[in-house]
Amino acid sequence: MLKNRAVWIHILVWMVLLAVLWLVNVRDHAEDAAIIIVFYGAINIIIFYVHYFLINPLLIGTGHYWRAALYMAAVLIVSIVVKYGIALYYEDVILQYRDADNKEQVLTPLQYIVAASITGLFFMLLSTSVYVISFNFKTRQDRKSLENEKLNAELAFLKSQINPHFLFNSLNNIYSLAYQKSEKTPEAILKLSDIMRYMLYESNEEVVLLEEEINYLKNYIELQKLRFKEKVYVDLHVEMDEKEHRIMPLLLISFLENAFKHGVSTDGVKPIRIDIKVQNGRLHFKAENAKSQLNKDQTKGVGLTNLRRRLQLGYPGKHTINIVESENYYSSELFIYL
Repeated sequence: MLKNRAVWIHILVWMVLLAVLWLVNVRDHAEDAAIIIVFYGAINIIIFYVHYFLINPLLIGTGHYWRAALYMAAVLIVSIVVKYGIALYYEDVILQYRDADNKEQVLTPLQYIVAASITGLFFMLLSTSVYVISFNFKTRQDRKSLENEKLNAELAFLKSQINPHFLFNSLNNIYSLAYQKSEKTPEAILKLSDIMRYMLYESNEEVVLLEEEINYLKNYIELQKLRFKEKVYVDLHVEMDEKEHRIMPLLLISFLENAFKHGVSTDGVKPIRIDIKVQNGRLHFKAENAKSQLNKDQTKGVGLTNLRRRLQLGYPGKHTINIVESENYYSSELFIYL
């Protein structure tokens, strides 16, 4: 697509240049102008593209300056010889001119060679300028493509870390239930199955519906509640101005994991509070809870480090994280422009 567009741009530019050359030389002699455009236009275009495809790569790509200079001299000499041959054939059109006193004069060979050299060098310089611009553009595109591939690979790696990290914690929880011979074990396995289905299949997209991500959080909360004999209090409040908002998958789970990690609440007065609000494309997520040494999860995870890196890659300049922690309180807050 880009190559086809470049070809059409080249064709359009040459048509404009040839049209200008026609208007400058047409005057009352259309046939003379046609000779100049057909022959000299074709030669100059050939100079341009020989320099573009043969000489410029030596100058810019490899630095073979001496070989490039030799080719430039050869192209310039050949073009001057061909142009001068045409000029001699159409001497009355090309070599003759009128001076300030309206007297007919004839260009000397030296004068013509100098003029032809200047013209040839101009098209070589023009060719180099266009090549440098194209080369820099392509380099930037390639660099951007490589950066995108690197970012996608890094995001995929970070995302892959979440699955075993979450699975490790969940299996520990189910093991605890099984060890206690709890009747909640089958239900916990089903919840884990639903969660893993989302993580393995539905979250493969770059972004998912925020509503699906919230349902995933709800399943996680229910799975965590099954761990404990006591009633666990979690207050989840969701407010969205529309249901079509999308977000990177598995992005909010780290906050929720940390809330449970710092101690679940068996006190109805001090529940784990999760607030999710989306308005005008801006997501505000907040998780807060009182710390509890009794139920505190002592396992170490990769959650917040992973989360910060994913946010840097997926929402550069569009997010803010605030973590507040004291001896008895923990709060995590995230703002994202979706």
